[in-house]
Amino acid sequence: MNAQGPPGLRGSHREPADSGPGKEPDPRFTLANERTFLTWLSTSLALSAGGVAIAAVSADSFVPWLRTTMAVVLVALSAVAAAMAYPRWRRVQRALRSESPLPPPALAAVFGYGVATVAVLALILILIAR
Repeated sequence: MNAQGPPGLRGSHREPADSGPGKEPDPRFTLANERTFLTWLSTSLALSAGGVAIAAVSADSFVPWLRTTMAVVLVALSAVAAAMAYPRWRRVQRALRSESPLPPPALAAVFGYGVATVAVLALILILIAR
């Protein structure tokens, strides 16, 4: 502990989680970054709900093993989206503070192809069931 107090404290309040070297970014960019974080969480909830819905479909509608596979893929994508939301927020916030380029969305392709694959499989199964 130094004369100014314990590390991570400034005055009588705790420093924000995104504080660090660099200058304070424009609040609009910080709020946009926060909205993106919340959108990743919303996407996670939607993927999870879709996986649960597919798992709850009656066994006569789809082939059971394929239905389970689609449900597992959606719920797994949900877990990845939720787990990666905060680290992504932190990386973007650090880039904003240091005025450096924003990091690329590394998992965008995984989510795009994952959801597209499940959608195509569901379409095929719907057409076969007719």
